[in-house]
Amino acid sequence: MTEGDGSAIDRMLQESRRGLDRVEPADLADAQAAGALVVDIRPLEQRQRDGELPGALVVDRNVLEWRLDPTSPYRLPEADDPTRRVVLVCNEGYASSLAAHALQQLGLVNATDLRGGYQAWARTTGPEEPRTGPS
Repeated sequence: MTEGDGSAIDRMLQESRRGLDRVEPADLADAQAAGALVVDIRPLEQRQRDGELPGALVVDRNVLEWRLDPTSPYRLPEADDPTRRVVLVCNEGYASSLAAHALQQLGLVNATDLRGGYQAWARTTGPEEPRTGPS
């Protein structure tokens, strides 16, 4: 996908991102350590192909709003604070921007996403390799 192509979805994406304080891949662990809820919205196939995101809560995109809306009877226990920072992660950082904007409209004022998505995180930070010997 390319940004700035003039399409309606590109305009919607740019509008959605205006209200987001997007997280850089190198800062994701710090955001999580500070209490942010990191939510992986990638489909199962992408998670199986590329790997899991350590410490992330997995929520299918098609039920995201119901699971994270603090007023929803279908919310997850982690979604009880509308002021908690929520960082959404998709594959490349497009769908997560649109979804974070939708969460903000539901009252999650600190919803945002990961710039570049899982792919950018994997390139810049990536999962730690398991240690095979003494440290």
